[in-house]
Amino acid sequence: MTDIDIPKILELAPSPAYVIDLGRLRHNLAILDQVQQRSGAKILMALKAFAMWKTFPLISQTLQGVCASSPWEAHLGRETFGGEVHSFAAAFKMTDIEELLGISDHLVFNSFAQLERFRPLWRDSGVSVGLRVNPEHSEGQTEIYDPCAQNSRLGIRRNDFDGKSLDGVDGLHFHTLCEHLFEPLERTAKAFEEKFGEFLPQMKWLNLGGGHHITRQGYDVDGLVELIHYFRDKYDLTVYLEPGEAVVIGSGILVGEVLDIVPNPIPSAILDVSATCHMPDILEMPYRPEIFGGDDFGVYPHGYRLGGPSCLAGDVIGDWSFAKPLSPGQRLAFLDMAHYTMVKTTTFNGIQHPHLCTWEPETGQLEVVRSFGYEDFKGRLS
Repeated sequence: MTDIDIPKILELAPSPAYVIDLGRLRHNLAILDQVQQRSGAKILMALKAFAMWKTFPLISQTLQGVCASSPWEAHLGRETFGGEVHSFAAAFKMTDIEELLGISDHLVFNSFAQLERFRPLWRDSGVSVGLRVNPEHSEGQTEIYDPCAQNSRLGIRRNDFDGKSLDGVDGLHFHTLCEHLFEPLERTAKAFEEKFGEFLPQMKWLNLGGGHHITRQGYDVDGLVELIHYFRDKYDLTVYLEPGEAVVIGSGILVGEVLDIVPNPIPSAILDVSATCHMPDILEMPYRPEIFGGDDFGVYPHGYRLGGPSCLAGDVIGDWSFAKPLSPGQRLAFLDMAHYTMVKTTTFNGIQHPHLCTWEPETGQLEVVRSFGYEDFKGRLS
């Protein structure tokens, strides 16, 4: 993120605020477009990771559509993105299917039971139907984000295909990765083909899911292109990828402000940004973001435990050190905060939701796209 003018953004942005750098976003999209052009794959935007639709006119110039995990996401994709809409959920209600069939191009089921239960609805709908499978090959290090963990509820195992009808099923889908480079996909694809390859000749498409850090430095793009060609050429399939993070890696910062310094053996710096409200992956994954001008505790002479303003005792962002003491009113920038942030925020405690902003490096313009007030908080509760 060295290409983002963080000092200028800290000067111009309100606090708290998520700020998306449009220059870095264009950089990521250029890499994804190279993958599409070289491989023939279609790349979708995973709305579960990033759904700031103000940026969709830019993203939709490159990507082919969206993947959605609910009717609301599907509606958002259809209304604000365009292109294809692919919908999947661990399970659907009847009303979900009735909605999704009118706005989706692909509908992916997580079990044969749901496939058959809703067959009378989808059979003559014109929507392309698929099944999500579980290759039972784990590459994840954190179980909460590993769809192949033991007793996972996501994806159909190979032995559950025995004796089942694939009539009307056009494609297979697997999503097993999380923030991975190419090599885990290569191993997973091999395991997938060993278990499910016999079904591919009768399929029209294959979806390799998300979790691919294609735009991260060190990703083997050539290997990905070769793998896609392998499946396209061998089985005559349309191949889809649906990354979320890869679209916006390195493109966002979260601006926060120091409110107070509480004396402790490790002094506590209370900020107007919260782990539980604005950066929940810090507590869930766990995850540690980088801070502009900060480093690991002990590297610099002035160490602090950064925490949010909520009443949750564990609303702790982490321990950092700085070259100079922090003081109330000082701005901090948390890096790489576009994905799995805005989509997971809460208004717990009535904590102010960050403004949503864009930064255009070509003009030096910071635009406040959306601000939130009391009525937004009130309207969620009754």
